[in-house]
Amino acid sequence: MSKVTVVGAGNVGATCANVLAHKDIVKEVILLDIKGDMARGKALDSWQQASVDYYSTYVRGTEDYAETADSDIVVITAGVPRKPGMTRDDLISTNAKIVNSVTSSIMEHSKNPIIIVVSNPLDVMTYAAYKASGLPSTQVFGMAGILDTARYRAFLATELNVSPKDIQALLMGGHGDTMVPLPRYTTVSGIPVTEMITDDKLDAIVERTKKGGGELVGLMGTSAWYAPGAAAAQMVETIVRDENRIFPCCALLTGEYGINDMFLGVPVKLGAKGINQVIELALNDDEKALLNASANHVKAVLDVFDGMNI
Repeated sequence: MSKVTVVGAGNVGATCANVLAHKDIVKEVILLDIKGDMARGKALDSWQQASVDYYSTYVRGTEDYAETADSDIVVITAGVPRKPGMTRDDLISTNAKIVNSVTSSIMEHSKNPIIIVVSNPLDVMTYAAYKASGLPSTQVFGMAGILDTARYRAFLATELNVSPKDIQALLMGGHGDTMVPLPRYTTVSGIPVTEMITDDKLDAIVERTKKGGGELVGLMGTSAWYAPGAAAAQMVETIVRDENRIFPCCALLTGEYGINDMFLGVPVKLGAKGINQVIELALNDDEKALLNASANHVKAVLDVFDGMNI
């Protein structure tokens, strides 16, 4: 694979492109935005950084979809970010139209890309891109779980005073307040986290993780970008390197966990062809109840989207 396109040159998209350039794993990154000069400027800034940080990946900005031709992977970050007081669900109408248009334009110039969706509300925007692309569901999926677990791991690392590199964690469900952190699958260098932290502190961290995006919106007045951009870049990396890493991703479920025809956060095996496998965990009754509640919330948002006939 030699070409990755990032659609949206805002904070998340520009960060994703810059992190990808630093990984030095593809020949070229195209940064596309309707504000072409902004995309060109951020891309040029990243390219001028190459000799300082020692990478060869060429970053190029444009507003012309023709320049995305034959992209191997496309990351869609385009859309309106959340503002204080705005929920992800408030974004449906505006961002669904944007994602639909972006996906259609991409498919005019690239026959068989892998599409990673970052735009919010994530679960429904991934569904929108899937419908607009006509691609197999193994090639269209969303980035949310990696970001959510990163926040979860960061909070745990702070509380336990350990390196976040040693923490393995898993979350499932929708991207938002109904996400389902799974302490039973959380370890620190193989040690169950429940042996290292009290239940009340762990519960508090789980709740903070669920509202992690909102916390940052409250602090900055807009959505986060460093961690989301890096998380999307990590997904690109495991695809390019065909690593078959297991990540929580927003994927189409076709009966797994008793859920059908819905994009929801679940652990998957990710490699060169996209999603190689949806991993079905043996959830206990409490975890199943939380996952079903999250799925019902996503279904309600999906129904709103379907009613728009976009």
